[in-house]
Amino acid sequence: MSTDPSTPGSSANEAGPPGDVSVRHPIFSRFFVALSKLMERELGERRGLLLEGLSGRVLEVGAGNGMNFGHYPPAVEEVVAIEPEAHLRRKATVAAARAAAPVTVREGVADRLPGPDSRFDAVVLSLVLCSVPDPARALAEAARVLRPGGELRFMEHVLAESPRVARAQRWLDRTGTWPRLAGGCHCARETRAAIERAGFGVESCKPFDLGPRFSPTRPHVLGIARSAGGG
Repeated sequence: MSTDPSTPGSSANEAGPPGDVSVRHPIFSRFFVALSKLMERELGERRGLLLEGLSGRVLEVGAGNGMNFGHYPPAVEEVVAIEPEAHLRRKATVAAARAAAPVTVREGVADRLPGPDSRFDAVVLSLVLCSVPDPARALAEAARVLRPGGELRFMEHVLAESPRVARAQRWLDRTGTWPRLAGGCHCARETRAAIERAGFGVESCKPFDLGPRFSPTRPHVLGIARSAGGG
């Protein structure tokens, strides 16, 4: 999860002085932790699919409370996990201590990723592009820190294919209703198109549904994209 500090109606903390990227959504973050545990029976297998086959250095953007950490394969040498929301970051730090993979949790945001160019072999985006203020900028940063030919692993909820549902999703975003309720989350983003516009080649993008039928965040995709320059 990567929260938007400029979200209308977000509570207390907004982005502080330059260099301070901490965010606080005290109510929503606790709801998110509870929901993630309830959904793990349905989502755990997909977390494994999202991360299978990874190796080397990995950057996880918007790590939330660290539910992915237990699914990283042994070939991963290092995971740097960034999360701007203070309560979730504390939970992620606890999860990192239990993980088999070497995970370091850091404060950070998607549009200012840590590390020099071409630092990582893979970037993981898991339920995060919905809530970043500027997906194009976040994806440009992901491309910057990835080595040539590096992998972008993504699992996101997206705009529905059904015109009726898509209209409802767009209305919820346009009016600010859903972002206010869900800590800056937007339910009508066209994630695959955004990834392709950022210059990634999408190698797989599998749709799946998650959650109740009436949920505006039910449609999801899970996929792999590759940065340019891999030969």
